[in-house]
Parts: sequence; C-alpha cells; structure tokens
Amino acid sequence: MKNDNFENRANKILTTITTPDFLSKKGLGNEIPFYVFDYPPDKELEMRRQIETITTHLQKHHAHIKFIHINLFKTMISYLEEKGILGKSFEMEIEKGSEALLKALSAPMQPERFIKSLSKQIHLTRLDLILIDGVGSIWPLVRAHSLLNNLQSITRETSLVLFYPGKYTGQSFKLFNLLKDNHYYRAFRLIP
Repeated sequence: MKNDNFENRANKILTTITTPDFLSKKGLGNEIPFYVFDYPPDKELEMRRQIETITTHLQKHHAHIKFIHINLFKTMISYLEEKGILGKSFEMEIEKGSEALLKALSAPMQPERFIKSLSKQIHLTRLDLILIDGVGSIWPLVRAHSLLNNLQSITRETSLVLFYPGKYTGQSFKLFNLLKDNHYYRAFRLIP
C-alpha cells in the first residue's frame, strides 16, 4: 500500500458501498459481509474528512441506504460515562499514570462488554451498512480482530466497513504499520 495510492483508493469507497452488488452482498457466498479499508496511518486526518464526506453524501443522496457511522473513540467515551467511570479514569491517569489506567480499564473494556454498547446503536433499526472508524484511538483496549469477532453475532447480514489505520493483508492486521497482530481474521479488503 503506497501513500500515493491512498487518494485513488479512498475516492472509490462511496461508489463501491452504494452499488447494488455490494448492498445485496452479491458474490460473497456464505461469507460474513465484513470489509476493511486499510490506509496509511499518516493519512488519518484525510481519512476522517473522507468518512465525513461519505456519510454526508449517503444522507443527502442515498436516503434508501440505512446506515450508521460508529466512531469507536466517541462510543468508548459514552460507554465509560454510562458506567460512571470516565471521570475516575481521568483522575487515575493523572495520579497513577497511563499504564495503571490501561490495567484498570481492561475489565470494563473487554470486547464482549464493549460490544454491548455498540449493539445498542446497531439494533436501532434494520441497517444496510455499518461504517466504523477510530480503531487506532482505542488501541490497545480493543483490537480490530476481537472487535470484528464479537460483532459477527450482532450485525447478522449487515455489511460492515472498518476503516483501519495500518495494513490489512486479508488475514491479519498491522496497526499503524508497526504493531503486528498475530490473530487471524478473515474479512474482505474493500478497495485492494
């Protein structure tokens, strides 16, 4: 994946996710309709703008497509507020440091628990599409492979696109192009 290829690939996202074949999951067989759009980490701000453009365009020009955009960082903040531990988390980090905070949040942020918060958003209506970003912002509390594994039972047949800052090979993730995740996960690359 080259940086000069990023803009080319990013410009194809909207066209791809609005095609009848994509929305009807044509050609997937019995595979789960999970897709990953991986991108160079240094393009994070551009990717955020691109996602905003995509969601705005979907709302204005594709009202027939029922979708939800989930930012994992914002969802995590809401989740910690719901649990009544957001303020305590800030205090703990100031008093004891980031490592102590990470250890303290490992239990409430277990993927199985965190996914319950996501499921509330997903089950609001029948969806055609789920767009998820912010995986780099909540690392190492939640990792891409465990997030996707836990979402399978919730999303059912809904197409899901995970925007991933790093490299996805079609089987494994490498966050920020630095941190190799040795866990196997099979999804489709949205735009090769």
